[in-house]
Parts: sequence; C-alpha cells; structure tokens
Amino acid sequence: MITAPTAGELIDAVIGFIETRVAPQMKDRDIFLARVAVNALAAVKREIAEGPAAEAAAAARLAALLGYEGDFAELNEKLCDALRSGDMDLSTPGVFDHLKASIIDQVKIDQPNYSGLKALQP
Repeated sequence: MITAPTAGELIDAVIGFIETRVAPQMKDRDIFLARVAVNALAAVKREIAEGPAAEAAAAARLAALLGYEGDFAELNEKLCDALRSGDMDLSTPGVFDHLKASIIDQVKIDQPNYSGLKALQP
C-alpha cells in the first residue's frame, strides 16, 4: 500500500496551490470562490483525520444510551426513531449530553474557529 503522500498531504498540496498560484491571479468573485474551495478542502482533511474518532465516540455514547451495541448508523437511526416517537426526549438521561457532544465534535470538524466552540467545550 502506498503510504505517502497521505490524503492530508495531498489536500495540503492542493490548498497551497490554490492559495499561492491560482488565487493571486483571480479577480473579484473568483477569489471568494477559491477561498470557499480552500475551506472545503480543509474541512475534508479534518473529516478524514477526526471523523472516525468522533463517530466511534458517538457510537459508544449511543450504545450506552440505548442499551445495546451496533454501528453508528444503526444506533443513530434508533435514537432518531425514539425521539420522533416520543419514547425519548431531552429529559431522558444522556440524550442532551450525547447531542451536545456530537454537535461539538461536528463543529470541530466543520468550523474549528467558530467563536462559540470554546464556550461549548467542557
């Protein structure tokens, strides 16, 4: 298996190319769109690096909350079903804490510089 360059290194190379070679030659709205592309690539890089751990943590919380094991997608669907049916709600022990932790993990990936993120973290 190829070990280098890693996905993160490839993404960094594309980001660097856009920032140093492409964006300086652009004008007006295209500069903005280049910045959006750089931000999207950075989010993909964070998702690759941090997503699996966040998903594993969420699956562990869901297993404890629901009382049985399963993969993240299955457990998340079960929680959604329980919330929709009214079998669980925010007053159910563990539900609010799970949702808050999941949101924090997702914001860390999507918008790590979000000003409210520090206030949300324990």
